[in-house]
Amino acid sequence: MSRTTIYVDWNGHHMKLTWIPYEEVPDITKVTSVHGCCFHENKVLLVNVAGRGFNMPGGHVENGETPEEAFHREAWEEGSVEGMIQYIGMIEVSAEENPLYDPNGKYPLIGYQLFYRMDITKCHPFSRENETTTRIWVEPTEVPFVIQEHELALLVLQEALAIGAPVN
Repeated sequence: MSRTTIYVDWNGHHMKLTWIPYEEVPDITKVTSVHGCCFHENKVLLVNVAGRGFNMPGGHVENGETPEEAFHREAWEEGSVEGMIQYIGMIEVSAEENPLYDPNGKYPLIGYQLFYRMDITKCHPFSRENETTTRIWVEPTEVPFVIQEHELALLVLQEALAIGAPVN
Protein backbone atom coordinates (compact mmCIF):
# COMPACT_ATOMS: atom_id res chain seq x y z
CA MET A 1 0.00 0.00 0.00
CA SER A 2 1.28 3.47 -0.79
CA ARG A 3 1.11 6.81 0.96
CA THR A 4 -2.29 8.47 1.05
CA THR A 5 -3.00 12.08 2.07
CA ILE A 6 -6.27 13.64 3.15
CA TYR A 7 -7.29 16.91 4.80
CA VAL A 8 -9.53 17.01 7.86
CA ASP A 9 -11.09 19.63 10.08
CA TRP A 10 -10.34 18.93 13.74
CA ASN A 11 -12.38 21.42 15.76
CA GLY A 12 -11.74 24.21 13.26
CA HIS A 13 -8.09 23.22 12.66
CA HIS A 14 -7.20 22.43 9.03
CA MET A 15 -4.92 19.38 9.27
CA LYS A 16 -3.07 17.38 6.63
CA LEU A 17 -2.94 13.63 7.39
CA THR A 18 -0.69 11.24 5.46
CA TRP A 19 -0.80 7.47 5.93
CA ILE A 20 2.75 6.05 5.66
CA PRO A 21 2.83 2.24 5.84
CA TYR A 22 5.82 0.36 7.27
CA GLU A 23 8.26 3.25 7.31
CA GLU A 24 10.69 3.41 10.21
CA VAL A 25 9.43 5.08 13.35
CA PRO A 26 10.32 8.80 13.39
CA ASP A 27 12.01 10.71 16.20
CA ILE A 28 10.18 9.43 19.28
CA THR A 29 9.67 12.98 20.58
CA LYS A 30 7.38 13.65 17.61
CA VAL A 31 5.15 10.62 18.29
CA THR A 32 1.97 12.05 19.77
CA SER A 33 -0.19 8.94 19.98
CA VAL A 34 -0.44 5.22 19.29
CA HIS A 35 -3.42 3.24 18.01
CA GLY A 36 -4.18 -0.17 16.64
CA CYS A 37 -6.36 -2.85 15.19
CA CYS A 38 -6.92 -5.55 17.77
CA PHE A 39 -8.07 -8.96 16.52
CA HIS A 40 -9.74 -11.79 18.43
CA GLU A 41 -11.45 -14.77 16.82
CA ASN A 42 -11.41 -13.05 13.41
CA LYS A 43 -13.17 -9.95 14.72
CA VAL A 44 -11.94 -6.41 15.34
CA LEU A 45 -12.16 -4.75 18.74
CA LEU A 46 -13.75 -1.30 18.71
CA VAL A 47 -14.17 0.84 21.81
CA ASN A 48 -16.61 3.65 22.46
CA VAL A 49 -14.62 6.53 23.91
CA ALA A 50 -16.78 9.03 25.74
CA GLY A 51 -17.50 11.96 23.42
CA ARG A 52 -15.74 10.45 20.38
CA GLY A 53 -17.78 7.41 19.37
CA PHE A 54 -16.48 4.00 18.33
CA ASN A 55 -12.90 3.67 17.20
CA MET A 56 -9.76 1.58 17.54
CA PRO A 57 -8.06 1.62 20.94
CA GLY A 58 -5.30 4.16 21.32
CA GLY A 59 -4.09 7.32 22.95
CA HIS A 60 -1.18 9.50 23.96
CA VAL A 61 2.28 8.28 24.79
CA GLU A 62 3.07 9.13 28.39
CA ASN A 63 6.45 10.37 29.64
CA GLY A 64 8.96 7.54 29.89
CA GLU A 65 6.96 5.12 27.70
CA THR A 66 8.01 3.64 24.41
CA PRO A 67 5.30 3.67 21.74
CA GLU A 68 4.94 -0.10 22.13
CA GLU A 69 4.47 0.20 25.91
CA ALA A 70 1.93 2.95 25.33
CA PHE A 71 -0.09 0.85 22.90
CA HIS A 72 -0.13 -2.14 25.25
CA ARG A 73 -1.31 0.18 28.05
CA GLU A 74 -4.00 1.80 25.88
CA ALA A 75 -5.31 -1.58 24.67
CA TRP A 76 -5.53 -2.70 28.29
CA GLU A 77 -7.14 0.52 29.58
CA GLU A 78 -9.63 0.92 26.75
CA GLY A 79 -10.38 -2.67 25.77
CA SER A 80 -9.22 -4.87 28.67
CA VAL A 81 -7.09 -6.93 26.28
CA GLU A 82 -3.48 -8.07 26.00
CA GLY A 83 -1.66 -9.46 23.00
CA MET A 84 1.23 -9.57 20.57
CA ILE A 85 1.76 -6.47 18.44
CA GLN A 86 3.34 -5.63 15.09
CA TYR A 87 4.05 -2.11 13.85
CA ILE A 88 2.20 -1.41 10.57
CA GLY A 89 2.73 2.27 9.86
CA MET A 90 1.99 5.83 10.87
CA ILE A 91 -0.09 8.85 10.10
CA GLU A 92 1.91 12.05 9.73
CA VAL A 93 -0.17 14.87 11.20
CA SER A 94 0.86 18.21 9.72
CA ALA A 95 -0.38 21.61 10.87
CA GLU A 96 1.79 23.42 8.31
CA GLU A 97 -1.32 24.64 6.46
CA ASN A 98 -3.31 25.37 9.62
CA PRO A 99 -3.58 29.13 10.24
CA LEU A 100 -4.71 28.42 13.82
CA TYR A 101 -1.60 26.39 14.74
CA ASP A 102 -0.12 27.42 18.10
CA PRO A 103 3.65 26.79 18.18
CA ASN A 104 3.49 26.94 21.98
CA GLY A 105 0.69 24.37 22.15
CA LYS A 106 0.65 20.70 23.05
CA TYR A 107 1.42 19.30 19.58
CA PRO A 108 4.39 19.69 17.21
CA LEU A 109 3.97 21.31 13.79
CA ILE A 110 4.46 17.82 12.34
CA GLY A 111 3.70 14.86 14.60
CA TYR A 112 3.09 11.16 14.16
CA GLN A 113 0.45 8.67 15.21
CA LEU A 114 1.85 5.14 15.16
CA PHE A 115 -0.34 2.15 14.35
CA TYR A 116 -0.06 -1.50 15.35
CA ARG A 117 -1.80 -4.79 14.76
CA MET A 118 -2.54 -6.65 17.99
CA ASP A 119 -3.43 -10.30 18.04
CA ILE A 120 -5.21 -10.68 21.35
CA THR A 121 -3.91 -13.45 23.60
CA LYS A 122 -5.90 -12.50 26.72
CA CYS A 123 -9.35 -10.97 26.78
CA HIS A 124 -10.29 -9.86 30.29
CA PRO A 125 -13.71 -8.82 31.60
CA PHE A 126 -14.46 -5.27 30.46
CA SER A 127 -14.21 -2.91 33.42
CA ARG A 128 -15.27 0.58 32.22
CA GLU A 129 -12.65 2.02 34.56
CA ASN A 130 -11.22 4.50 32.06
CA GLU A 131 -12.65 6.65 29.27
CA THR A 132 -14.30 3.88 27.29
CA THR A 133 -17.93 3.06 27.93
CA THR A 134 -18.32 0.03 25.65
CA ARG A 135 -16.27 -2.49 23.72
CA ILE A 136 -17.64 -4.43 20.79
CA TRP A 137 -16.35 -7.11 18.44
CA VAL A 138 -17.02 -6.39 14.76
CA GLU A 139 -16.53 -8.33 11.55
CA PRO A 140 -13.77 -6.53 9.59
CA THR A 141 -16.18 -5.85 6.71
CA GLU A 142 -18.56 -4.08 9.13
CA VAL A 143 -15.98 -1.67 10.59
CA PRO A 144 -16.70 1.12 8.03
CA PHE A 145 -20.31 1.16 9.22
CA VAL A 146 -19.38 1.51 12.89
CA ILE A 147 -16.37 3.79 13.32
CA GLN A 148 -16.77 7.54 13.13
CA GLU A 149 -13.31 8.41 11.86
CA HIS A 150 -11.67 9.59 8.63
CA GLU A 151 -10.97 7.20 5.78
CA LEU A 152 -7.33 6.65 6.76
CA ALA A 153 -8.60 4.48 9.62
CA LEU A 154 -9.91 2.08 6.99
CA LEU A 155 -6.51 2.02 5.27
CA VAL A 156 -4.97 1.10 8.62
CA LEU A 157 -7.45 -1.76 8.96
CA GLN A 158 -6.68 -2.98 5.42
CA GLU A 159 -2.97 -2.94 6.23
CA ALA A 160 -3.51 -4.84 9.49
CA LEU A 161 -5.59 -7.47 7.71
CA ALA A 162 -3.01 -7.80 4.91
CA ILE A 163 -0.09 -8.60 7.17
CA GLY A 164 -1.97 -11.23 9.15
CA ALA A 165 -1.09 -12.61 12.56
CA PRO A 166 2.54 -12.70 13.69
CA VAL A 167 4.41 -15.97 13.38
CA ASN A 168 5.64 -17.39 16.70
